[in-house]
Amino acid sequence: MSRAIRTELLKIGTTRLVLGMLGLTAALNGLVAVATCTKAGNGGGGFTVPPLYTVGGLRMVLTSGGFGLIIAAVFGATVTSGEFRHRTATDTFLDEPSRVRVLIAKAISAALTGLVLGLVGTAVTTGIGLGFVATKTYSVALPASTIIRFSAGVIIGCGLLAAIGAAVGALIRSQIGSVIAVFIWGFGVEKILGGISRALAAYLPYTAATTLAGARSGEGMPQLPVGLSALPFIAVVALLAGAAVLMAAVSAATTVQADVA
Repeated sequence: MSRAIRTELLKIGTTRLVLGMLGLTAALNGLVAVATCTKAGNGGGGFTVPPLYTVGGLRMVLTSGGFGLIIAAVFGATVTSGEFRHRTATDTFLDEPSRVRVLIAKAISAALTGLVLGLVGTAVTTGIGLGFVATKTYSVALPASTIIRFSAGVIIGCGLLAAIGAAVGALIRSQIGSVIAVFIWGFGVEKILGGISRALAAYLPYTAATTLAGARSGEGMPQLPVGLSALPFIAVVALLAGAAVLMAAVSAATTVQADVA
């Protein structure tokens, strides 16, 4: 298994996909963080951000990197579905006949890369948020332990969503289809289901990952449902890990075993 994981990490490291995803994560998180900091304390409009010297204001900035989470899931989906799009799956399976082993290796390598995406995303968001606080000579309203906890949540959330995305990509096979499915689920299906049931919303993967990153009711990017009660940190980690295992099991039992076109 370690050899298969090293092979998949080598594939990932020798493509431009990772650099593109890292750049996109940094750019989107940076843009949202700057916009949120600029909006803080100004009032007006439908989206109000408290001043940066308050706990609520600083938390909203530090937890505004939700796009990094969805990018991690998209990356995972691309890692597996890309093999079928570029018709390299046959060579991969010839090198490692156990398709389940290949899927596991891809999910683990996607998760490891997702951790890096999360690290970059939270570094940009946190750096910009604390930079604005320092520029305005405000006191940091949140303790260092809380800021570290938010960052850890982003990093872990990105890693687990990347693993889920890898399973989705293997299940759908179509690269475009799997990427679209990730976006529709994260920005469409979960928003609808969360609006119908606040109790259910906390158990939805993308929503749960956003709360793992520190966002609370009415916060985050995109905005979480108002009235949402977040699950405990460990419970969310277990939920996302379980979702990754479940999706991988479904993929392994169905499309992974199908003929390669």
